[in-house]
Amino acid sequence: MLKVSNLSVNYGSTQVVKNLDLALGDDEVLMLVGPTGCGKTTILQALAGLIPISGGEIQLGPWRSTPSKSVPPEKRNVGMVFQDFALFPHLTVQENVCFRLKDNALADHWLKLLGLEDFRHVKPASLSGGQKQRVALARTLAHEPAFILLDEPLSNLDAALKDSLRWEIREALKAAGVPAIWVTHDQEEALSIGDRVGVLNGGELEQLDTPERCFSEPASRFVARFLGEASFLPGHLQQAQVETELGMAPGIPIKGASGAVDLLMRPDDLSLVPSVSGNGMVDWVRYEGCSRLYAVTVASGSQVRVRTSHEVHAEPGDRVQLAIITTHPLAAFARS
Repeated sequence: MLKVSNLSVNYGSTQVVKNLDLALGDDEVLMLVGPTGCGKTTILQALAGLIPISGGEIQLGPWRSTPSKSVPPEKRNVGMVFQDFALFPHLTVQENVCFRLKDNALADHWLKLLGLEDFRHVKPASLSGGQKQRVALARTLAHEPAFILLDEPLSNLDAALKDSLRWEIREALKAAGVPAIWVTHDQEEALSIGDRVGVLNGGELEQLDTPERCFSEPASRFVARFLGEASFLPGHLQQAQVETELGMAPGIPIKGASGAVDLLMRPDDLSLVPSVSGNGMVDWVRYEGCSRLYAVTVASGSQVRVRTSHEVHAEPGDRVQLAIITTHPLAAFARS
């Protein structure tokens, strides 16, 4: 098991990773997500031994790396998958996967499993982006690493390809039984692929939990906003129920919140119906194909977002009737 304890990384006098603690399960896929500059890639580089750490330790099996005694990258048995593929352009697919490999049977296994058999003798320049990333993954898995680090592996691919390839990569990792830390800036990717999700902010881990809990019970308003569209509706929490101007809703207190709270509302927690005597006014609307996203201001002055079927139609300035329709408890934060 990979164990990271109190890890810190400094660039000069600037601390970019602060007191990171995490343990990676035997075949776990852990997603690290956060805004640009939050330390995601720096963490991967530190785990791989590519940059020195300033504090804490990294441990896996027989080796332990500290600021005073660093373990070099080649001794860590770590595999890496990069966003730019990092393939040798002068070598064929098979030669890339077999590079410095003692047992070519492992290369054959992953070429077949990842659908690359027909491309064995093709060079990277003739491959699509998705095929290049499969080659990079096959090369990594064929070397049987103790753990794998993926640095935004899908960021250079188009949206349609990302959706299918993310699942192919997850299935390959699970088939290999190898744990992985996968860095992404894509919230949907993080929530759908990870066994757990770690949300970083300013070099600190704000929350590390299952995707469901991070989304439904975020540890902070930052996590709530970063993982999806978030609105906050004022209310009063008492005995696991929140009274709001839009009706009652079940609530979960975050960090002991009680009394006056702000209730986290996701766009699918509300319904919207055009009504001249409605309790809200449309500020703007965005057509999304199969749905529409509305921003609506209610009597308290709070703005909430509501997603409806594309068949529901209202214009900015129209009155609409909003109601809370969720049956699951909503996160309640202490009033700011």
